[in-house]
Amino acid sequence: MFYGLLRSSPFRRRRSAIPGVQETVFCVLLVLRSSGAELDIVVNNPPATGTVHALLFNSPNTFLNLRDPVKSTTLQFGSTMKGRIPDLPPGDYALMVYEDVNVNGRLDKNFIGIPREPLGFSNHYWPKGPPTFSRAMIHLDEGETRTCDVDLKSSFGKAGLIGVGVGVIAQSSPYRGSDHATVLPIPAITYVGDRIQILGPGVRYGLLNVGDVRLAATAGYRIGAYSEGDSPILEGMGNREGTAMGGLALRARLPANIHFSCGYENDLLGRFNGGIGRFGVERGFQSGLMTLSPYVGVNWISAGLADYEYGVTASQARAGRPAYEPGSAVSFETGLSIFMELSGSWRLILSGRVEFLPPEITGSPIVGQDQVYGGFGAINRLF
Repeated sequence: MFYGLLRSSPFRRRRSAIPGVQETVFCVLLVLRSSGAELDIVVNNPPATGTVHALLFNSPNTFLNLRDPVKSTTLQFGSTMKGRIPDLPPGDYALMVYEDVNVNGRLDKNFIGIPREPLGFSNHYWPKGPPTFSRAMIHLDEGETRTCDVDLKSSFGKAGLIGVGVGVIAQSSPYRGSDHATVLPIPAITYVGDRIQILGPGVRYGLLNVGDVRLAATAGYRIGAYSEGDSPILEGMGNREGTAMGGLALRARLPANIHFSCGYENDLLGRFNGGIGRFGVERGFQSGLMTLSPYVGVNWISAGLADYEYGVTASQARAGRPAYEPGSAVSFETGLSIFMELSGSWRLILSGRVEFLPPEITGSPIVGQDQVYGGFGAINRLF
């Protein structure tokens, strides 16, 4: 009887089951270990001293901003600089490696978001603008070990980034009786340095860069509002010619990769006494080879600018065109920018916007539309 109890004892059953449990756990761990891919990283031209970080992305939208990687590691110094990122699920990834020159634990960028520290990408990819995930993409299969070698170099080079091409800026006419649209071909000359950026008709000079907040001095061209021959309602009004604008702009990165910008520019040539302030948010995302950046904003138009482009002075008043002063006004604007890397060093830049004019402006006797459409397009080659 004692022998029978001993055979049926729970202690005896648990003891006999232990080897099976151990084998099962070992097999599960073995399967899990074998299913994870590994990425070995080699820097071909490591710096003599300093810190180098590797960031791995599995999403085009996080790779676009080079923030929020799925994995990261710090590479070790030696005869060659190497690192490893283990236990990766199979899938598509893009790698970015950068030298943390000032050892602040982050990739420093200039006013428009271009990295200021040496970096490199998988596939020996070198972006011609916002980094494109599909260009740097590597695919890891289940259990695969892959080596990815990169070369570190500065985004700006010794002379900065220089681009040459052709472009056009266009703007519709909101004036009553006018079917005229302003279309101006322009040379699409671009230059990007550590502080200076020339992009189409605009120039920026970085003044301050603290974390995710950047301040710059800006200058640009404002298209002339109209010529008096554009419409019968404008006869005798004189031409409203284009002018150079200058001021300050601030840009900050918010959560969810949203960027906030604000700034003010004033007339530099004295055509009118005033300027325009802008407040807006944008968020970039990628679709294939295209980077899309939708934008929404609010514009504060000074009384001097509004009166110059939409007002009627007492000396210009006539039957059907009474004197009118809009005063300062607030308009709303939305737009979309598209950037696309073409073959080689060529790139395509497109931007369109629509501004919704407020009652202070649409109430003018010379205004017949409540929207103004504008755009910029260029094809450009970097050297």
